[in-house]
Amino acid sequence: MFNRREFMAATGALVGASSCSVPSGPADEQLNVLFLFPDQMRAQAMACMGNPDVQTPNLDRLASEGVLFRNHFANSPVCCPARAIILTGKYAHTNGMVANDLRLRESETSVAELFGDAGYRTGFVGKWHLDGGPRQPGWIPPGPRRQGFEFWAANEVSHAHFDTHYFRDEPTPIPIKRFEAEVWTDIGIDFLRQTREDPRPFFLTVQMGPPHDPYLAPPEYMSQYDPAEITLRPNFDGDTSERELEPNPYVKTPGRKEIAAYYAMVTAVDDQVGRILAELDSLGLRESTIVIVSSDHGDMLGSHGARLKRKPWEESIRVPGIVRHPKSPSGLRSEALFSHVDIAPTLLSLCGIAVPEEMQGSDLSAAVLGEPGPAPDSAYFQIFGPFLAGGVEYGWRGVRTSRHMYARTKDGPWLLYDLENDPYELRNLAEEPEAREVLEEMEARVRDWMQQTGDSWDFDWTDPIEDRGRLYRHDTFYTVDEFLEWAKEHPELAEL
Repeated sequence: MFNRREFMAATGALVGASSCSVPSGPADEQLNVLFLFPDQMRAQAMACMGNPDVQTPNLDRLASEGVLFRNHFANSPVCCPARAIILTGKYAHTNGMVANDLRLRESETSVAELFGDAGYRTGFVGKWHLDGGPRQPGWIPPGPRRQGFEFWAANEVSHAHFDTHYFRDEPTPIPIKRFEAEVWTDIGIDFLRQTREDPRPFFLTVQMGPPHDPYLAPPEYMSQYDPAEITLRPNFDGDTSERELEPNPYVKTPGRKEIAAYYAMVTAVDDQVGRILAELDSLGLRESTIVIVSSDHGDMLGSHGARLKRKPWEESIRVPGIVRHPKSPSGLRSEALFSHVDIAPTLLSLCGIAVPEEMQGSDLSAAVLGEPGPAPDSAYFQIFGPFLAGGVEYGWRGVRTSRHMYARTKDGPWLLYDLENDPYELRNLAEEPEAREVLEEMEARVRDWMQQTGDSWDFDWTDPIEDRGRLYRHDTFYTVDEFLEWAKEHPELAEL
């Protein structure tokens, strides 16, 4: 296992220096970055990852032109913590985002600020979900709460995929009355076209709401999937009855119809990926742009009888990981353990921008370029408290190696899987005597990760503060402790 200092030492580079072959140079010689980020998309929902049902021709083509990271993971598989980790290159307990709907501290240094300082035009399009407080209307004013993004077309969070809105630099909502991913793509394309007038390199992220629930896509996509023909994963333990589609996963654990609708949403998103990549090509930007695809977390969709995210199972933690660099070997499939905390240092390094010492992720630019080099031998996971509506009763920590996945709570071991022999995690080895040596090894890895990153069980909370929107319904908080103090003073507002 490497922390960032160990990784940089192993590659013979100075801390904060670029470890790739792409030189730093004048602004017009620097590579652009296009970061595409659908919400709640699990890696298993792509044909290039072996799914026999879902249609993702544009993502598949992108993977064939660059590097498909088959082991790309969300360190904290839930919306706000995941997004904060990606933006800061720090684990959730370090940047403070240990719960959904806290506000990310303005004092954090974001990857957008670093690109901006390096002369980049920075742009954010889509779902932000880092400002805390009431989710609607979702206006984030220009200034430090935008964490370094110059161009802005976003809302805080809205999952009304066909009837929502966004904001630019005034607090007047701009309506969206069609499938939102199409509108976010329209805006992203407009941003790319501005390169004709603005010679600066750009860092643009387009963060679409789908395929996050509610599970519903435009009719032309829904008609492409027959629920009866969906191939269920071997670990599926959901509803297979002929009931009507239930878009809301809090009502019933997803079954065939919800999975079919989810795949329809994925295909709809894939079409938007195709549109923005085509525009990149038409503008002559392909050979000067790094394209990366990820997501904040996956979706259980009935595997292990579970729904949504925050779980240590593969369907929750494994997300799409595609990087196309102008010098990437085409069609490379990498088994490197590449997690959210590694994205910021990797992108900065690929663009010749110094990586701040306080970032906790590893620079995997060598893997992107298909070059030899050390990489972390495990990935670290954190959930800090319960979300009862999503079937999560307590916080947990976990470690994933190339072969094993282990998760524990504060009280002791929870799950241990041998992924080589049991890829669908059907046999929990945590209490089996013959697995004791492996369990002890994985337990030691958790302790090492906690020590190296400064994590502690003291960061956990047990009150179900996220259920029924308690944390964000009435006010904005930077920490869980702030909310708990407020709740003591306003018990009538903070109750479930």
